[in-house]
Amino acid sequence: MAETNEEVAVLVQRVVKDITNAFRRNPHIDEIGLIPCPEARYNRSPIVLVENKLGVESWCVKFLLPYVHNKLLLYRTRKQWLNKDELIDVTCTLLLLNPDFTTAWNVRAIASWMSRKGILIFKKSIAGNLETIPSERTQRLIQEEMEVCGEAAGRYPSNYNAWSHRIWVLQHLAKLDVKILLDELSSTKHWASMHVSDHSGFHYRQFLLKSLMSQTVTDSSVLEKNTLRNEPALVLPKDEEAAASTEEPRINLPHLLEEEVEFSTDLIDSYPGHETLWCHRRHVFYLQHHLNGKFPHSMTQLPPADSPGETLSDLHLIPADPRLSQAMEVDGLNDSSKQGYSQETKRLKRTPAPDSLGLEMEHRFIDQVLSTCRNIEQARYAKAYRKWLVTLSQ
Repeated sequence: MAETNEEVAVLVQRVVKDITNAFRRNPHIDEIGLIPCPEARYNRSPIVLVENKLGVESWCVKFLLPYVHNKLLLYRTRKQWLNKDELIDVTCTLLLLNPDFTTAWNVRAIASWMSRKGILIFKKSIAGNLETIPSERTQRLIQEEMEVCGEAAGRYPSNYNAWSHRIWVLQHLAKLDVKILLDELSSTKHWASMHVSDHSGFHYRQFLLKSLMSQTVTDSSVLEKNTLRNEPALVLPKDEEAAASTEEPRINLPHLLEEEVEFSTDLIDSYPGHETLWCHRRHVFYLQHHLNGKFPHSMTQLPPADSPGETLSDLHLIPADPRLSQAMEVDGLNDSSKQGYSQETKRLKRTPAPDSLGLEMEHRFIDQVLSTCRNIEQARYAKAYRKWLVTLSQ
């Protein structure tokens, strides 16, 4: 038996590798169990594989479990680096001994999506610049990734890693192509309506809307003229030459946001008491009024949608106004809503809003919800939303 720490480490590393090799030799293992054995009696591996059955001699567990558990925690706290193979070996052994260890499952999920990114980057490097790849090949590659992400999101609720990978594909493979963004907005609508508690799915739709806003440029004179005439403003892609060559569609951003508000209304009415739906409405309403220029730019700066490494966790920063990120609680108002109060804000407060129709319609919607709903949670979220709207007019 090993006695020193160095000997124990060498022993455990060999056992971890034996477990990994057992699964590689037989990926159809269907039963795992402990073999009662108080101490090592023979100079052989404590891992026994017979047909589809895997056994672990019990004497090694007291060395094995603390070792792999500590390895994973050191990796999670960034105190020790593990490459992909080492990470798979450690998590495989840890989950074999403790299947309910959630951290290990999360790490394996992250590693799996990182592997997909690596494969896609490799394909991109083989082909050179992605823009030189035939359109059909690029579309097929993107479509395959979207299908994988959709299947993963359907199996596991609020699958952060799947939705973040989907954003990565849009940024690095699709290059935030306007047509693909519009297709994604349309194709995920039904999915969102069937998963009304999935925050990650609705955050993805917010990313799509924000990306469309960032990828387009509005002629302010046309927008102002059409607003006075109550006509929707059509928005063209930034790169007009690219738009002309690819025949990208003209984007009616106000109409897209109005449709999203209507979609939110239908879901809130049909599925009362879901905080996700109220949070989504808050984001869409804010984006809508940012487009209409109703808030000062210093409070509504939208970062570039193609900024490196953006994931779902960054979406709470869209826009940057702290009032948007307040918790959906009835008593959620506090002094933090007054932060950033400047002379410009005071001036805007004294100046009547050019059009308060949007706020009035939201208040009417809230009144209608409160007058008809019998769901306690629905009423709580509606009141919280109304309080948030009040802060916008202050």
